[in-house]
Amino acid sequence: MAPFGIRVLQAKVKKFEIQADIQSVSLHAARLASMELVAPAVVDDSGLFVDALGGFPGPYSSYVQQTIGISGVLRLMKEAGDRRAAFRCAVGYADVTRGLEAVFLGEAKGYVRTRPAGKGGFGFDPIFSPFGISGKSFAEMSDEEKSRLSHRGMAFRKLANFLAGMQGERR
Repeated sequence: MAPFGIRVLQAKVKKFEIQADIQSVSLHAARLASMELVAPAVVDDSGLFVDALGGFPGPYSSYVQQTIGISGVLRLMKEAGDRRAAFRCAVGYADVTRGLEAVFLGEAKGYVRTRPAGKGGFGFDPIFSPFGISGKSFAEMSDEEKSRLSHRGMAFRKLANFLAGMQGERR
């Protein structure tokens, strides 16, 4: 958000996560945080959606990462011919004092690798390679390169443009 001149502060609020799609999860959590803080709040929710697994793990990616991990997902994909997948992110924005709510989406299309590569990033980054980057996993990329290509980077740039537009309206 810094390139847009937007300062972000991390607030310590309890996140109550509903079991739903990532858009609903992020907006609901942002709304609750905004009510508690009595200030604008932003919450993101992301997931890895694997075509051959019917979109699994999707909104359950964090739980799947904690339970079966990368090796478990690779076992599920062992016989899969179609390895297409997408990382998706939903950034929920809520400002209860102004009655504003919005969700900003980002998607990075790619595929699940047959084995992990790289030590950077987190979660499923070592087994996800976006299309058009000659097989490099997210875990092999610099923070700048990943931010430029990632689902989260896309969604937060949309939020930043929205907020910058709001700043322009106040002038």
